Amino acid sequence: MKNRSRGWRRAQRRKHGARTCKAEYRACWQEKKWRLLYFRSAKLKRAKQLGRIWPHRAWEALMTDAQPTCILFVCSKNKWRSPTAESVFRTEEGLQVRSAGTSRSARRTISVADIRWADLIIVMEDKHRARLRAQFRDEVRYKTVHSLDIPDLYRYMDPDLIELIRAKASPLIWSS
Repeated sequence: MKNRSRGWRRAQRRKHGARTCKAEYRACWQEKKWRLLYFRSAKLKRAKQLGRIWPHRAWEALMTDAQPTCILFVCSKNKWRSPTAESVFRTEEGLQVRSAGTSRSARRTISVADIRWADLIIVMEDKHRARLRAQFRDEVRYKTVHSLDIPDLYRYMDPDLIELIRAKASPLIWSS
């Protein structure tokens, strides 16, 4: 057996020539038509390698497990405006809705747990926002609070109130 030392290997490289180009790393390249692979198992494996969600049913299953947006409607006594808003948006898919009042005599007084639960807080007037910031300063600091500017002139489930709430609250809810 010959002694194949470092010197011998260098001589062989000089004699036969070293590689001039380096091997390219192709793992990050994506083929354009990976969905045209014949077997379903191959498609699933390649989709997993690429970090894609395939088939579309798997994506739909993931979306049904997604957390709904939690919305808190706030008015003064929780008698007319916020319960109306709660009942209007209760049937919407992807939303969880609650209502509360800022007054001590409200049907359901707002609590720290309500504010922590909510992803989006919608108040009926600016005075409600000011009261929330005064009573629950730390909890409201990082929450999104929007005012609808709806005066206390309407009764529960008044058609004008429903139309006004839908017109003002829908863009706020679906943009977040």
